Amino acid sequence: MASLVTADPRRNRRVGLIALAGALTMLALGFAAVPLYRIFCQVTGYGGTTQRASELEAGAVGVAAQTISVRFDGNIEAGLPWRFGPSQTTQDMKIGQRRIAFYTAENLSDEPITGVAGFNVEPERAGIYFKKIACFCFNQQTLQPGQKVEMPVQYYVDPAILDNPETRDIRQITLSYTFHKSADQSQAKASGGKAASKALDPVAAAR
Repeated sequence: MASLVTADPRRNRRVGLIALAGALTMLALGFAAVPLYRIFCQVTGYGGTTQRASELEAGAVGVAAQTISVRFDGNIEAGLPWRFGPSQTTQDMKIGQRRIAFYTAENLSDEPITGVAGFNVEPERAGIYFKKIACFCFNQQTLQPGQKVEMPVQYYVDPAILDNPETRDIRQITLSYTFHKSADQSQAKASGGKAASKALDPVAAAR
């Protein structure tokens, strides 16, 4: 007759705790994956992610003799009742030179809505060299019913692009934005139809 083995409750509890710890670890890694991936993209320019630069950093950049063209593109995610697009098609400048471009956004609905812009550049390998000094994409933007605003982006192309054999022959970079409806609409609700966010001041935001 086979012998019966009595389960050890302490062993079962230990196995259960280990399994729970493993599950919590996987959950934490899942939440961390998105910000870690975003940081990776910002550092490496992967996926056409642009870089940020301070006024001090921008002021220390030399201007090269070579010129480059930047083309602008604007899109709206389905379900966001806005009109959005660039105010200019292209800008030509010397590499290292600072420029300001404008996008126009208009809320076509009858209620305040907060949007947030995602962005990238093409070709993707140029992302690490495209430096933004000021940009509306860094903050949520609230537009009142029927409100139309200009939103600036101040930028330059890092002369280091000329040192990379894979990027030095690039003659045009496309900067593309897509506006999404923010999951957080608390700013829109708080505004109650009042004046727009200060972040939409085109002069202040570009300086």
